[in-house]
Amino acid sequence: MNRFYLAKTNKAALFFAMALLPSGLAYAQVKKDSVTKERKIDEVVVIGYGTQRKEAVTGSVATVKGDVLREVPSANITQALQGRTAGVDISQTSTKPGAAMQIRIRGTRSLTGDNNPLIVLDGIPFVGSLSDISSSDIKSIDILKDASATAIYGSRGANGVILVTTNRGSKGQKPRFTYNSFTGVQTLFSKYPMMDGPKFAQLRAYATPAGNTTPLYTNGADENNNTNTDWQSLYYKPAMMTSHDVGVSGGTEGGNYNVGLSYFKQDALIPLQSYERFSLRTAIDQQVGKFKFGFTTNTNYSVSEGNGVNPGAILGYSPLANPYNADGSFKRVMSTAGGIDQTWIYTRKTLESLNDKYVDETKSFASYNNLYGEVSLPLNGLKYRLNVGLDFRTANSGNYTGVGVFNTNPLGPSSAGRGNNQTYHWVVENLLTYDRTFGKHKVNAVGLYSAEGNRFTSSYMSARNVPADFFQYYNLGQSPQADITVRPEDQRYEQTGLLSAMGRVMYTYDNKYMLTATLRADGSSRLAEGNKWHTYPALSLGWNITNESFMQNIKALNLLKLRAGWGQTSNQAVAPYSTLGSLTVTPYNFGGSNGTGVYVNQAPNADLGWEYSKTQNYGADFGLFNNRISGSIEYYRTHTYDLLSNKSLPPSSGLSFVTKNVAETENKGWEFSLNGTILDNPDGFSLDAGVNFYTNRNKILALASGIDRDVNNLWFVGHNINSLYDYQYIGLWQAGDPYQNILEPGTPADVVGSIKVLYTGGYNADGTPVRAIGPDDRQIFDTAPKYQGGFNIRMAYKNFELSTVGAFQHGGILISTLYGSASYLNRLTGRGNNVDVDYWTENNTDAYFPRPGRHLSGDNPKYSSTLAMFDASYLKLRTITLGYNIDTDFLKDLKITSFRIYVTVTNPVVLFSPYHKFSGMDPEPNSFGNENQAVSGYQSRQLIIGTNNPSTRNYLMGLNLTF
Repeated sequence: MNRFYLAKTNKAALFFAMALLPSGLAYAQVKKDSVTKERKIDEVVVIGYGTQRKEAVTGSVATVKGDVLREVPSANITQALQGRTAGVDISQTSTKPGAAMQIRIRGTRSLTGDNNPLIVLDGIPFVGSLSDISSSDIKSIDILKDASATAIYGSRGANGVILVTTNRGSKGQKPRFTYNSFTGVQTLFSKYPMMDGPKFAQLRAYATPAGNTTPLYTNGADENNNTNTDWQSLYYKPAMMTSHDVGVSGGTEGGNYNVGLSYFKQDALIPLQSYERFSLRTAIDQQVGKFKFGFTTNTNYSVSEGNGVNPGAILGYSPLANPYNADGSFKRVMSTAGGIDQTWIYTRKTLESLNDKYVDETKSFASYNNLYGEVSLPLNGLKYRLNVGLDFRTANSGNYTGVGVFNTNPLGPSSAGRGNNQTYHWVVENLLTYDRTFGKHKVNAVGLYSAEGNRFTSSYMSARNVPADFFQYYNLGQSPQADITVRPEDQRYEQTGLLSAMGRVMYTYDNKYMLTATLRADGSSRLAEGNKWHTYPALSLGWNITNESFMQNIKALNLLKLRAGWGQTSNQAVAPYSTLGSLTVTPYNFGGSNGTGVYVNQAPNADLGWEYSKTQNYGADFGLFNNRISGSIEYYRTHTYDLLSNKSLPPSSGLSFVTKNVAETENKGWEFSLNGTILDNPDGFSLDAGVNFYTNRNKILALASGIDRDVNNLWFVGHNINSLYDYQYIGLWQAGDPYQNILEPGTPADVVGSIKVLYTGGYNADGTPVRAIGPDDRQIFDTAPKYQGGFNIRMAYKNFELSTVGAFQHGGILISTLYGSASYLNRLTGRGNNVDVDYWTENNTDAYFPRPGRHLSGDNPKYSSTLAMFDASYLKLRTITLGYNIDTDFLKDLKITSFRIYVTVTNPVVLFSPYHKFSGMDPEPNSFGNENQAVSGYQSRQLIIGTNNPSTRNYLMGLNLTF
């Protein structure tokens, strides 16, 4: 195993335990006759189709308030959610401006289906992403994690539910104006750790084949050992980020309103890349007698530029190459590695000088609209509500590359492409709610009947030899007809529908005993006849022990509630029309004529059905010392079965597989959260802190046809979904190592200094290995961390406040393709620049990386994929914020209610990370497994560190103004 993977980082857990330790001590200092106001747990939690006091909630629900999210200034509220909630893993998938993040609630369930949670915006299922919502708009985010909580959303809530509630005006509220803004600069967190000129020249000279003194590669026409070009300095530049949000809210005796406009702009450190978003929101509620009406709209327009620009090319440029002509201008092409490589030169100036010769942009527009009407019926406590959601999304993308651009041939043909897609979504929900209290009995019942439809269309076409730069991608028809390509697989149309009925009853007796029972039925158009409908039951129980008579004398304990839940959900993970199979169109020759035919590329399956999950959840909530300390602990287990997977077919069928409901997975884990008010002096110093830990043990229980491994997809029974399958690095071959000639055949001159991997075969009677190392010696590596979590600390003194938010994880495997074989940045041959590593030489036999130029497999050292694995542990301070609230006496004359200014640094500190210590880089992934690398090697579901945009450290200044 990689030595970095074996590093221990238990200091992180100790740090957080100590951070909260003073809580009890602080309480001991409070006198018994203190007049400190008792903190009651009367918080209202959004649970879907209604609200509930937090004290009465029986399912697994986590809440993050909007003001907490705004402690992390960001373009995407998922960045502010990172580390805030136990059991919610939010991972970076890209470092490009405006990029979305991956959210997993209590692990990954499906092998091939969607694992993203359902987002519900103001009560209506949301087809956008969280990045479409400004953090200034958000009142709260409630996350439903277990089946007893998510069952009300049926198949859509199989992977958890995120309920977003936006701000609204208040009844009778005078008009209130708010302005929230931040602006700052993004700087390079760290360069990619590439070799400089002298180190690379030394590597190239040493990289010689066995039995030869001539290097594998010599200097090209544009290289010189006296040159030392820092290509990254010619590419990266600090970039600006700014956000402005203006809002007006208010109300009358009969209604309220909230209107806002926001603008966000983020440039990238690399050239030509940026993200810009305009958002408009409106929320109106009006009461007319027994009737109540409301309307909410969220509309945004965004422009994303230069997503095709990538720093990967420059990382491999030789630092010995001189990019300048004699007159100081940049060369167009350079020759390196003895003339083998001819490369178009990417620098900031060459890219910015392209003007109309290059464009790559996506323009998106979305409008999300919710309407409702509500009426109180004659029976006391009974209401009818109609919800209507009407959403529209469209994205238009275009790219153009002019003649000779990015091409070593100055006459290389121009190319262009244009794509567009539209999503039309509607939902109608009929809700009947009964809410009454009878003495000690409280009953809340909800009945639902809903229908939902979704239509998606997309198309893409491309062309070559565009006549002029000014056409760009706007009129591809001007290209020669023979150079215009419209592929059938690039044109899509999908229409799906869902019908649902749901009933839920919440019952509380004497505020001690609580029961929630839910039954929901869904019918999906995606599934085969006979399998379209399924009914999901869920049940959860709660016992508020602190309200029992025998607990009344225990003053230090304010809350102790036990809860348990069980439920079933399912996932309609089948792609539309999969039950029908599909055909592929192909041209063919028949004699002297041409024809077009079709063949089956996906077998139909009339038995395709739901993917089911059954979840058990057990939890305890507690509050101590006037709720100065509060928290919860939970255990859950989710068994998911009938998962879609490919089952092999005999060759005589003409197809290699058919998709069936055959696999099983399991997720189980513990979650713990603790929040404490350590010091509380409104006129002096106050200190609050919170921490959460969670584990998730994910593993595959069964695969198709009873097999225990699917190597092509990297799925292995008994291991997690994101496992790796590779050799295990144990060191380097050294001179005199026993059995080298058997285990790793080859001459010592070639093998010594190369990577040694674990041998798992048998041995002969004389102790010699029975065979050479081969594919059977590959191991299964579980990549998931042992535990994860987050923390927050806030200190305040009079008008000053200092806060920090962070996250951590311990264990697991981080894949960094920079050091493996996939990126071509650690070939150790001297052909292109190399990551700066300590490699084996005759005078440096203790090195971790192999001898340059020896024992190669293709372009890389043999077994070099094992070098990509690192210990994934880290502790990060995501933000540090210093704020000042301007004195209210000063503001009164200006009619200002509140005025706060602050400075924030994001991504300031990384601790306890073996990868960061080794490379200096951010230890969080920045790419999907199938992107940003020279060759494939990982599944798209795996998150890796690839040659994506570098991570940034941001310095921001902002203000919050209300009057």
